[in-house]
Amino acid sequence: MQAKKRYLILFSAGTCLILLFCFGGIQVPLSRRGSHRRDDRSLTGYHLGARWRRLSGFMQAFSTLGKDSSDELHGHMSPRQKRDTNSGLYTGKRCRMETCFDFSLCERNGFKVYLYPQLKGEKLSESYQSILASIEGSRFYTPDPGQACLFVLSLDTLDRDQLSPYYVHNLKAKIQGLPLWNEGKNHIIFNLYSGTWPDYTEDLGFDIGLAMLAKASISTENFRPNFDISIPLFSKDHPRTGGERGYLKHNTIPPYRKYMLVFKGKRYLTGIGSDTRNALYHVHNSEDVVLLTTCKHGKDWQKHKDARCDKDNAEYDKYEYREMLYNSTFCLVPRGRRLGSFRFLEALQAACVPVMLSNGWELPFSEIIDWKTAAVIGDERLLLQIPSTVRSIHQDKILSLRQQTQFLWEAYFNSVEKIVLTTLEIIQDRVLEHWSRSSLMWNSLPGGLFALPQYSTSLRDFPFYYAKLGIKPNPKFTAIIHVVTPLVSLSQPVMKLLVAVAKSQYCAQVIILWNCDKALPAKHRWPATTVPVVVIEGENK
Repeated sequence: MQAKKRYLILFSAGTCLILLFCFGGIQVPLSRRGSHRRDDRSLTGYHLGARWRRLSGFMQAFSTLGKDSSDELHGHMSPRQKRDTNSGLYTGKRCRMETCFDFSLCERNGFKVYLYPQLKGEKLSESYQSILASIEGSRFYTPDPGQACLFVLSLDTLDRDQLSPYYVHNLKAKIQGLPLWNEGKNHIIFNLYSGTWPDYTEDLGFDIGLAMLAKASISTENFRPNFDISIPLFSKDHPRTGGERGYLKHNTIPPYRKYMLVFKGKRYLTGIGSDTRNALYHVHNSEDVVLLTTCKHGKDWQKHKDARCDKDNAEYDKYEYREMLYNSTFCLVPRGRRLGSFRFLEALQAACVPVMLSNGWELPFSEIIDWKTAAVIGDERLLLQIPSTVRSIHQDKILSLRQQTQFLWEAYFNSVEKIVLTTLEIIQDRVLEHWSRSSLMWNSLPGGLFALPQYSTSLRDFPFYYAKLGIKPNPKFTAIIHVVTPLVSLSQPVMKLLVAVAKSQYCAQVIILWNCDKALPAKHRWPATTVPVVVIEGENK
């Protein structure tokens, strides 16, 4: 009896081994599958990695699917997986600066940006023209591609909605034909709108390869940290340079305004982005929380109107948007069809603390900006708690949030030029990491665009950080005198000024900027001083 059990166990084990072998459970080394194959270890220069390369041929047979197999595979995929598979956005999804950026291009000439020449017959939107003009006018621009570290396309990639009149067709072929494309390495692509009705995915309609993406409404799921850059959604009317100042002219104590929380905008009866805005009426109270939506947009809105549309439309028309915007403490910024919204920049400019209600949105310039100091980050799933949350924020915190909105607006967002320059400065900080700015530089006055790390990487060398660091300013000063007329005698006003300034007990040194057509006077013709005098000659007289 015991012998029968042993034979049965051996037979079962043998059967299992055969099945495992047949279905791939046990892998037989390649060198043993036939006597005609050489053992890889007999090859000259054998190393362990060599056998992995031999496996690529076998893996290729499984990765290359025929049309029927591919269709069958797609049949078992979710709609999101299908979109992601077809999207050019995901080809280099694992890209980081360390893996998809050639730092050697930046070593010789520093951080320089090259703009492709505009192709004949290619039209550019106003917004993209503003972006290109901002780059061309920056200190990073170079007309020589041989000196460039970063490349920007002259093809308009801002609007990739196929229903848009600004959509550029055949973009994939046009980009692939560029001689410097190099699979997108060291390129940056700007985009404001992606996808189209009804899903509004993040598909750009072409393969971005190894290029970086400066994109509005980008999701955290698709955002590649330390590679992509999230930019704000801005309208075609956004000024190229200059930009409007922040609305806050003086602080009011307490910092409350007429309304506590406001929103006025479209709501969508069908499709993506409809859930959150359709639920806003639950927290609208017509007093200090005024959240207004309208169904009246698009061609067929009446076909899809619901029972609340007429009431919502009537309530919507009672309020003027700008009056609400500038008289509210908080402004709700819910997602629309896409994650980003124009309401975001509007709230910043109006000193209305934005309450973000767009789950999964990678906030603009999140790599450098601490948004917790300027916004309230809400959750779409907890919409009903938003009013009580903002009411619980202490007035000191409200004042701090409001002041930070004004700083961020004027430092990085009030013009296309500042948005573009901030994008380029972020990339430069990645490339020249030893010169990169600290978080304090980016998040406090005067901002990262005005504090060049090439001058110094120590915050102690910048007077505007003294208060934050608890440093007392040096009691002595450096005097700078700009000279445009030649010095003939010691009785000239400039000479008298030099002597008078140098006598001050608080003067540490005097710097003279010599910008005259005449040569510098001899050393003995300068007055004697007790402090150092440094003369710098200008290159252009």
